[in-house]
Amino acid sequence: MAKPGRPGAGNSKKKGASKGTGGLGRKALEGRGPTPKAEDRSWHVAGKRKAAAERYAAAGGKGKPGQKPQPNLNRQSRGSKPADDTETVTGRNSVLEALRTKIPATAFYIAQRVEMDDRVKEMLAITRHRDIPVLEVTRQELDRMAGFDGVHQGVALKVPPYEYAHPQDLLEQVIDRGQTPLFVALDGITDPRNLGAIIRSTAAFGGHGVILPQRRSASVNSAAWKTSAGAAARLPVALASNLTSMLKEFKRQGVFVLGMDGDGDVMLPQLELADRPVVIVIGSEGKGLSRLVAETCDQIVSIPISAATESLNAGIAASVALYQVSTVRGGRE
Repeated sequence: MAKPGRPGAGNSKKKGASKGTGGLGRKALEGRGPTPKAEDRSWHVAGKRKAAAERYAAAGGKGKPGQKPQPNLNRQSRGSKPADDTETVTGRNSVLEALRTKIPATAFYIAQRVEMDDRVKEMLAITRHRDIPVLEVTRQELDRMAGFDGVHQGVALKVPPYEYAHPQDLLEQVIDRGQTPLFVALDGITDPRNLGAIIRSTAAFGGHGVILPQRRSASVNSAAWKTSAGAAARLPVALASNLTSMLKEFKRQGVFVLGMDGDGDVMLPQLELADRPVVIVIGSEGKGLSRLVAETCDQIVSIPISAATESLNAGIAASVALYQVSTVRGGRE
């Protein structure tokens, strides 16, 4: 008599031969073979990237046809760096300045049927002289490379990651040249467009460099390059592992630390330290200077503004302060 069991359960005690399928089941399991790799499927995103890399190599770029491409060769999401650890400089002024300063660019992109002017002609001349691959692409491709709100003006340049200087090296170089140091340090500035604007203003008003903290700060990426209008190619930017410690070291070497804040000890027009070696510290628009940085400052300086305006953008505040220092110094440097 059969024992009750679970419905559908097999009987492991059954003995003797059973009728087979003649191998049909095994053949069915074999299917169509192993699934091709994503990069070998022409319709897959990875396959399209592989094809793009092969076209790039055929046009004279680095790499070999068929070599696995770096991700995001021509695409860059807003606010992030490409996975191949390069930056895309866009805009005619920024690209031209980068080429003039001989940054080791890896590719120059130009839009189809681009409007030629003297800047574009100079770019093409430099790329030919330096054997930089020139790739003609659609404006839609340049739009993707420039990002959501980027303006490329028909050109883009792939450059390696920015090489930061050391703050102490910058200070020693300025002193060795017999100049009066003027630096701008950023405390909590996380918007790369603000960083780019500050780099541009520092270069315009005779500053010798911008100093960033290693943590919680914007970096010199494509957005900063663009906003700096090429100044990032000329003005050094240094990275401090600890901003407060660096400011204290600068003070020991005779540099005065001026923090910009709405509730300052002195108004900018009455500043008496402008002709001395100074580092101007700009805090974030929302939180201002951090407590430790504020305590390190020799003076907290305010910009006189209308009572109807709560505060100034960090980039504008830096520009106003730099202009005042430059005016007092009489444009000597």
